[in-house]
Amino acid sequence: MREFLNDFRKFIMRGNLLQIAVAFILALYFADVVNTFTKGIVLPFIAAVFGKPSFDDIGVNIGDARLFIGTFLNAVFNFVLVAFVLFLIVKAYETMMERLRKSPEETEPLTVGEELLTEIRDLLRSRA
Repeated sequence: MREFLNDFRKFIMRGNLLQIAVAFILALYFADVVNTFTKGIVLPFIAAVFGKPSFDDIGVNIGDARLFIGTFLNAVFNFVLVAFVLFLIVKAYETMMERLRKSPEETEPLTVGEELLTEIRDLLRSRA
């Protein structure tokens, strides 16, 4: 039982798990920011274009039922906005990691002039 608890403690204390927990909490608050932005700024503007007081009022009546198209479009808009921002974050992260992975040898090859200057520099260093 003690070994099981030690393994569990090691699992919890791993850096990756902590990073995932922090990312999850940040994502929750980021979703709140996106919801506030869409409900407070974007959707009232779109509702005004349709002549409604609220985006949620946009809908279609079918018999006794009402299809709340505005509510659905709100969810779709939030999803697309969050997905787009996360896409930008992932692309920036991938670009940064690619730059960090490149070693000096993998960068652009030296031109003939740069190679000659490097040889001259190395010769001067060896004389001193």
